Amino acid sequence: MSFYTWKTERLKRYGIVALLALFCALALWIGRWEQLPAFSNNGEPRALTQGSGDQDHIALTFNISWGTDKVNEVLKQLEAHQVQATFFLSGEWAERHPDIVKTIQEGKHEIGMMGYTYESYLEKEPNQVAGDLKKADEAFAKLGLDDIQWIRPPHGHMNKDVLKTIEQNGMQAVQWSLNPRDWENPGTNTIIDTVLNESSKGDIIVMHASDSVKQTPKALEVILPGLKQKGLTFVSITELASGGEAKTSQIQ
Repeated sequence: MSFYTWKTERLKRYGIVALLALFCALALWIGRWEQLPAFSNNGEPRALTQGSGDQDHIALTFNISWGTDKVNEVLKQLEAHQVQATFFLSGEWAERHPDIVKTIQEGKHEIGMMGYTYESYLEKEPNQVAGDLKKADEAFAKLGLDDIQWIRPPHGHMNKDVLKTIEQNGMQAVQWSLNPRDWENPGTNTIIDTVLNESSKGDIIVMHASDSVKQTPKALEVILPGLKQKGLTFVSITELASGGEAKTSQIQ
């Protein structure tokens, strides 16, 4: 009788241990799920605008739609300061400059897209937006980039219809939380001051590497070490989005 009692008690202990292990695994899974960014609200797609403010992460992003000179200067600055960034490229530009795309990849930078022709999606019908996305997908696939997740619509222009089309094509729209408007060439010091004074944890900074920017490479000489001195760590958009509760914006 005592043997069966001992065996029953032993089975109970094992059962409790197994149940606790199951609860712990479930809790970890739920915690990981909660950390993933939610990019829709009541069925309405949203655009990623900022990462979590709980971590010292910041995402530096560059848009490129034309030219070849400034992107190489920008890449040199990133390499010199050991900073990884996310580059949003138009498919048309990437198709014409596969060598630079390769250099961006070799620098361990993340690549997102800006469609193909870099024409505002607000001036296109949903089927035209879908067509542009498909053409961009094909262009990037030829370059070995067939798994691009992130898109910044041309000029940052988007509405609910655009976001819905993007979502239907399995991609996620990205905006920004800090824009020093470097494409206006407001002055190197102005760009520097805007970024260093206004940046904070979780920010997505939008800058440019097309040949229209004249002061950005020089500004990066101060911005890159300056952000590090603020205790911020450069991460890709993917890392920023998965690092905590990301912020999104509802587009009208």
